[in-house]
Amino acid sequence: MTIEDYEQVHDLWMTISGFAIRSIDDSREGVERFLTRNPSTSVVAEEDGKIVGAILCGHDGRRGCLYHVCVHPDHRLRGIGKSMVVFAMEALKREKINKVSLIAFTKNDIGNAFWKEIGWTKREDLNYYDFTLNTANITAFNS
Repeated sequence: MTIEDYEQVHDLWMTISGFAIRSIDDSREGVERFLTRNPSTSVVAEEDGKIVGAILCGHDGRRGCLYHVCVHPDHRLRGIGKSMVVFAMEALKREKINKVSLIAFTKNDIGNAFWKEIGWTKREDLNYYDFTLNTANITAFNS
């Protein structure tokens, strides 16, 4: 994935019901900052020149993280998501990352079923906390 893919990826994000977009982090500038820091780990899937799947993937030198994993609804159940996850995991392995995490909203039944199906472990032994440093970074959910 490169910043040149941004418009198509953003359009894809907007087709996903329940998908959460942050006003700053998911802007073109925010994604460009992420890709500059993680130039080889994110991925898109294309069919007939159109982006139908995407993953923002990066790491902090210790742990990898997958963000905004999505496949267009018309292209699901064909192995696209799994192929992109394999790509991202291999990219992280090349960078010597040994553990990967992600967050899936509890109401995201399709996403949670996907992660379970491909062998990811749901953590029951921890609490997830976050703290907002920039209140202008507003989250909006697609309907």
